[in-house]
Amino acid sequence: MPARQPDPKRWLVLLAVMLAFLPVVLDMTILHVAVPRLTQALAASGTEVLWVIDIYPLLMAGLLVPMGTLADRIGNRRILLTGLVIFGAASAFAAFAPNAPVLIAARMLLALGGSMIMPCVLGIIRRTFEDEKERGLALGLWGTVGAAGAAVGPLIGGALLEHFWWGSVFLINIPVMVVVVTACWLLLPRREETTPGHWAIGQALLLIFGMIATVYAIKAGFGARQSLPVVLAVLALGLGLLTIFARKQMRAAEPMLDLSLFSHPAILAGMIMAMVASGSLAGVELTLAQELQYVLDKTPLQAGIFMIPIMAAAAIGGPVAGWLSARFGLRPVASLSMAVSSVALAWLALSDFHTSGVMVPALLAVLGLALSIGLTASSIAIMGSVEASKGGAAGSLEATGYELGTGLGITFFGVFMSVVYGRHFDAPPGLSAGQAAQATRSIGDSYLVARDLAAVEGEAVIAAGKAAFSSTHSVLLLTAAALIGALAALVFFLLARVKTTSAQH
Repeated sequence: MPARQPDPKRWLVLLAVMLAFLPVVLDMTILHVAVPRLTQALAASGTEVLWVIDIYPLLMAGLLVPMGTLADRIGNRRILLTGLVIFGAASAFAAFAPNAPVLIAARMLLALGGSMIMPCVLGIIRRTFEDEKERGLALGLWGTVGAAGAAVGPLIGGALLEHFWWGSVFLINIPVMVVVVTACWLLLPRREETTPGHWAIGQALLLIFGMIATVYAIKAGFGARQSLPVVLAVLALGLGLLTIFARKQMRAAEPMLDLSLFSHPAILAGMIMAMVASGSLAGVELTLAQELQYVLDKTPLQAGIFMIPIMAAAAIGGPVAGWLSARFGLRPVASLSMAVSSVALAWLALSDFHTSGVMVPALLAVLGLALSIGLTASSIAIMGSVEASKGGAAGSLEATGYELGTGLGITFFGVFMSVVYGRHFDAPPGLSAGQAAQATRSIGDSYLVARDLAAVEGEAVIAAGKAAFSSTHSVLLLTAAALIGALAALVFFLLARVKTTSAQH
């Protein structure tokens, strides 16, 4: 089959979709730095804070595939612009939220907008770049923008929190959205190929509610927030809906989700990498942001500066991953990058952040570079395993892996953090039973309890909280290191069958 003539404006199109992707990433990383300030301003419990953070990726995980399919039906440009407008409006809603429940609702709207943006970005890149080398470079640049946005996010968030209230970290999205919507309106082609057929809203609802019910059951069960019968009932409902959805896909002439994509070893490996690595990274970033501010008493801006190495190094990992994968193949690049990440995490777990010197920033840089290379390699594996007509579906699958991994990672890390923190927290004498119970939930709750006590008693609670959290953060980083190490071995095994193909790229 003769190759299609490349689009002469393809690099401008790439610029437009990279700009569209930027605010989605910016929103997630800005919030990590704002958690301590937000917790105290809204008097949010540890559970509410977890929901504020992870309702966004968890809800998006259920919406990505239906929105990706809808974009294939009516056009990526239209869905992308709609998603950008919704995202901007939801940012304004979040900025002025008076309490945690309202902020959670605003984050749900942000998830709706983000679920329209992400699959369109990857689908447009796949359709625009037919040449494998150009596609690898384009995906590398896309990954660079994501990492750069993540690097700028904590810095912008920290700078804003130095002078303004916590809502400013959401309000900053508004000027960004004005620029991005204008760029996408002007640069994206107004005519594009669409997939014939109708959008099966019934199948979409099955997938959305099945995914949300299943994930909620996992969250509630793991966090012991619901009784076992309730958890099992919700889990059965979710799995039942997903089973019905899967059967409909196998019987449908035009399925919403092509389940045959999972038969590609590279796609399966890429999905697992996206979930485990993004989940671990999100948990690690959240842990470090709280360690730096609660334990080391750094300002939000200082915390953002401290975390620059991990994000700055990640920003150069995208293009490096494209070059390494083309030269050596996906299998060694993906598995070795995960192995290096595991070693860096374990070393960080044993490091003293009070006297970090240059070692901790160096380890953060190694971690950011290695994870960025591995995650970009997973993008190349997934998007290179399908033809252009299935680019939107593959893109939504990959984005689902990222968002589901991030949401579950924050949930598991948050609940695990609470359990470990409670076991290490040595409550000082003089606290009531209620105060002691609240202080053992999280370091944020310890600060809330200390705020209502006399100076001496409050300082004792904060000191106990700092000691407990330092121990907790070491356990969490070692756990993440073990997960990434297991992932390295699994990816090495899964990509064995695509070794020859990858090496030819």
